[in-house]
Amino acid sequence: MVILSDWLAAQLDKADVEPVYRQLLSLMQQAILTGRLAPGTKLPSSRTLAGDLGIARNTVLHVYDQLSAEGYVLSTTGSGTYVADTRPDTTAVGPRATRAPEDADAPVAPASCPRGDLSVRGQRLIDEAGVSAKQWGAFMPGVPDVAEFPARTWSRLQSRLWKSASHDLLTYAPGGGYRPLRRALSDYLRVARSVRCSPDQIIITTGIHQSIDLAVRLLADHGDRAWVEEPCYWGARSVLQASGIKLAPIPVDAEGLNPRESDLRHPPRMALVTPSHQYPLGMVMSLARRRTLLEYARQHKVWIIEDDYDSEFRYGSRPLASLQGLDESDRVIYVGSLGKLLFPGLRIGYMVVPERLAATFRTAVAELYREGQLMQQAVLAEFIMDGYLTSHVRRMRTLYGERRQLLIDAVTRHFGDALPVMGDEAGLHFVLGLPESCDDRVVAAAAYDAGVIVRPLASYYLGKQQRKGLLTGYACVPHENIDPAFATLARVIERHAFGKRAA
Repeated sequence: MVILSDWLAAQLDKADVEPVYRQLLSLMQQAILTGRLAPGTKLPSSRTLAGDLGIARNTVLHVYDQLSAEGYVLSTTGSGTYVADTRPDTTAVGPRATRAPEDADAPVAPASCPRGDLSVRGQRLIDEAGVSAKQWGAFMPGVPDVAEFPARTWSRLQSRLWKSASHDLLTYAPGGGYRPLRRALSDYLRVARSVRCSPDQIIITTGIHQSIDLAVRLLADHGDRAWVEEPCYWGARSVLQASGIKLAPIPVDAEGLNPRESDLRHPPRMALVTPSHQYPLGMVMSLARRRTLLEYARQHKVWIIEDDYDSEFRYGSRPLASLQGLDESDRVIYVGSLGKLLFPGLRIGYMVVPERLAATFRTAVAELYREGQLMQQAVLAEFIMDGYLTSHVRRMRTLYGERRQLLIDAVTRHFGDALPVMGDEAGLHFVLGLPESCDDRVVAAAAYDAGVIVRPLASYYLGKQQRKGLLTGYACVPHENIDPAFATLARVIERHAFGKRAA
């Protein structure tokens, strides 16, 4: 027992900010787990150990009680306290298992994924992740200017609701979300996006990712195929792959999704499209292509997921009508988010589902995700019904339009017609084309090191990259920062694309 006391005394630091009780408990647990105190060892009495360590006896008593409660020791009245036998039962663990022969057609785990750690699809998700370490700054694409959000208005609405908050707003959300918000969104979507829906068809989610995930879980099985645009948004692609969906990249041209004859011969279970503003290239799906896709979906029972992520911000013309508004066969699942309209941290999105599926989706979202945030949903409902959303979108459309033009002017000053600007008619970004000989991944990495955020177009392709370019966002960059930030980016591009050295 003297050895234990000496070891504990050497380890304890009475001047440490961590209480002596916590230190002693941790040390004794460590001694038992590592075998320093073998099973069956009798511990010194609380009085003796307290005296050896120079601490209060009550401290030792509390430690012994906690060790007993957690199963480290066994105490018997009149006999003492003994170390319990907590060693693993080798008969229960059994001999080393051998893995059954694997299916020859099963995917092979990447070399970086040792057995027992990530799954194959988990490793693929990490290897192909597109998320950035930074989410703000020039020229981060797809990010609104949160500094312009009417925070005082939001705070006033929130304060008013909190003052009279009922228990209904503090519990889990009902299936589908807060009904006044669904009613407000149905009115807004009918006017702004020509979406045909009732409040019962709207399901409130945490954003487009969750909306797509829910649709896939309910409408597709592991191994089903999905058409995705080539190139396409990496986040949606990751959601589909993580659900076991096989992706079929379909090329896009100036009129949007353009399936080949070979694609049409093998109908997918679903198709994920961005018809009003293709992501990332920015073209609009023509009316003829929209009608063709809807007819193909009707004939072959294909589900269409329409990702309408930022179509409210269109410059020089009115926002285009949704694909869902043309659908007569109820094959379109329309998904959107308030993140780009208001602020990304809001984490409120929505989906519009066919009426016959509404009850199913309401049950599923409650069953899988146990949604909450009813207070935020209530504030958003008030924000929309009082007209603040419409006025905010109108104001930001003007602001973003100005920044877009400033950035295009900066491109022209530095490069003239040498680098094309693509997909600038709408949204929060455009694609700045690069020479075919240029590696846009290398340029994006160099720009990041220089303090400028852009995304390489290469990361949006599943197959062979067809175009070289940089996704360049302008929405979150103040007017006065656009010129100096682009000057930095221009130096990087000149060095890597044209072989020029920075002065």
